[in-house]
Amino acid sequence: MRDIKEHRDRNTAGISRRRMLQIGAPALGLSLADILQARATSSRSDGARKGKSLIVFWTHGGLSQQDTWDMKPNAPAEYRGMYQPVATSVPGIDITERFPHQSRVMEHVSLVRSVHHENGIHAPSAHWMQTGYFGPTLARNAAQRPSFGSVISRAIGAGAPQMPAYVTIPKSEAFGYQGAVYLGKAFNPFEVGADPNSEGFKVPNLALPDGLAPESVEDRRALLKTFDTLRRDIDNSGVLEGLDAFKAQALEMVTGDHVRQAFNISQEDDALRDRYGRHQFGQSALLARRLVEAGSTCVTVNTGYWDHHNEIEQGLESLLPPLDQAIAALIEDLKDRGLLDDVLIYCAGEFGRTPLINGHAGRDHWSNCFTVMFAGGGLRGGQIVGASEKWGGGVRERLVTPLDLLATVYETLGISLDTHFEDGSGRPVSIVDTGRPIAGL
Repeated sequence: MRDIKEHRDRNTAGISRRRMLQIGAPALGLSLADILQARATSSRSDGARKGKSLIVFWTHGGLSQQDTWDMKPNAPAEYRGMYQPVATSVPGIDITERFPHQSRVMEHVSLVRSVHHENGIHAPSAHWMQTGYFGPTLARNAAQRPSFGSVISRAIGAGAPQMPAYVTIPKSEAFGYQGAVYLGKAFNPFEVGADPNSEGFKVPNLALPDGLAPESVEDRRALLKTFDTLRRDIDNSGVLEGLDAFKAQALEMVTGDHVRQAFNISQEDDALRDRYGRHQFGQSALLARRLVEAGSTCVTVNTGYWDHHNEIEQGLESLLPPLDQAIAALIEDLKDRGLLDDVLIYCAGEFGRTPLINGHAGRDHWSNCFTVMFAGGGLRGGQIVGASEKWGGGVRERLVTPLDLLATVYETLGISLDTHFEDGSGRPVSIVDTGRPIAGL
């Protein structure tokens, strides 16, 4: 196979965008409208990145604020839990002993300890925190509004040609609330589909089909013949039916060099990979840094399931250390690379956990008051926003809503809070409604 650098003057190893439109649409089973829709999406983002980007650690199931960022060491044992607080690099701010790495970089971190909403069920709460709006119920689980990642993708786009604007690692969360809904499929996340810590990691959606090499697409007849065969193979498997507008970029992504190199985490120095941690959280965070540096605008790292109704200590022991290492290493790496002010880091879940430990040594769902974390993005670090009550049951000061959190994210990324997008009925819908950025950050 010839060196891919021979093709760097072209978009897709021999296929220009114009030529792709001339020869590719029928062969790929895509309509010209699909191609143009995806092109319209990316046309705003050609060229070098000028704005900020976002990396999210999503704690699906609900991280316990009492055992992490808002400890209650003076509360009775059944409230305070099993961990001790430790001092951080910022005098007066203590966090859990299971976050020693974050304690070292606390001057870059801000904790919002007064987040509140009014639902304690996973699906509606996950929708609320990721879209800003209450919507689904147990009887109606479908997403009603676009996720913040899709809003960011629609409002900003990617910062480099061919890069997906919005990525989820290793895949999107189970409830299905990280998608675009009425914004259109072109703004759904690109799912990595594999664990970056796995041996021989590669992204399934960026692998060339068997028998297709970059040089083979230089000839129009060879291309059409190859994709005629590919189309039959896909049709037989039923995959073609799921092909959406975003995947109109697929040929450029898999045959071009930039995107594949961005996902090639093996290029990183072993020492840096060790610093992030040789686990899914750490390598996902490192991959997220590579992607935003290459031009992605929003990358969500989904960190497993935090729903610890039983034996919470056992559950947290497998999750807190890798999360701590990944977040701190990302902060330090971005700082070393001069990118910390350009990348906002956000860690949240759908709610927190009950202040009172239950009879099964676990904590249940709790949305009355919980904590989220921000770092970087040019926000002020080393501070606490809001406060919970004495034993953590409710908000004592500065109540913050899910819409306030998203307004903070959007404003940090330079998205106008006056932005409206039309829903399925053609009605303009605000991306923040009554939400307002958090004062002081």
